[in-house]
Amino acid sequence: MANPFRNVLLNYHRLRNTAFVTLDGVRLHSADGRVPRAVRNGLYKQTYEDAERRLLQTVLRPGDRVLEIGAGIGAVGLLAARIAGGANVLSYEANPDLAPVIEANYALNAERPRLRMKAVTTDGAPVVFHQADNVLSSSVHARREARRTVTVESDSLSAVLAEFAPDVLVMDVEGAETALLAGAPLHGIRAIVLELHPHIVGQEAIDTLSAALNAGGFSERARDRKTVLLTRDREVAG
Repeated sequence: MANPFRNVLLNYHRLRNTAFVTLDGVRLHSADGRVPRAVRNGLYKQTYEDAERRLLQTVLRPGDRVLEIGAGIGAVGLLAARIAGGANVLSYEANPDLAPVIEANYALNAERPRLRMKAVTTDGAPVVFHQADNVLSSSVHARREARRTVTVESDSLSAVLAEFAPDVLVMDVEGAETALLAGAPLHGIRAIVLELHPHIVGQEAIDTLSAALNAGGFSERARDRKTVLLTRDREVAG
């Protein structure tokens, strides 16, 4: 349920230019000039990645191995590290502009993930990344909000899964989820926290992905707006 006082919080923190906020025990930079405006507003209202944070906490256990694809400013990965232990969390972020704020946020917290400033792709080849002034809209998809492009290195999802062997997968990749997860070797993963982007890829692509994940043994346990929690209810041979 949305906090009815979120706009009061926003105005209060804006007036004070609050430098740090704490979400679910994670301390984060929030001052003007430190983070983009849209992110700052979400932090002040306590709505930044709130669906991912809520769903992750329902399923994550101490000692779980967590693969996060799409770290943003590091908030969700830090939450995972707080619960599961920093050594058990591997976070990827493709947008090089976010590296300074991620590292600054990591420095504020006792437990920090391992970070790779790379994209994750199906083939591990370099990929063109479209950067928007609003980092929340940056993506490998060419979107109207994009202002510039940069080529970034990537690791293949299959290689990362084989190397890291996660129990939980957290993914927020602005539409790239449909290509990444189609046929991905997800054996051993117990739960997926996944933000869906039908407004980018279309509902048909999302429905196809959902059917493929279901065929792979995952079922939807909870949904919070665009974000779903999928848990494995059976292993599928192959």
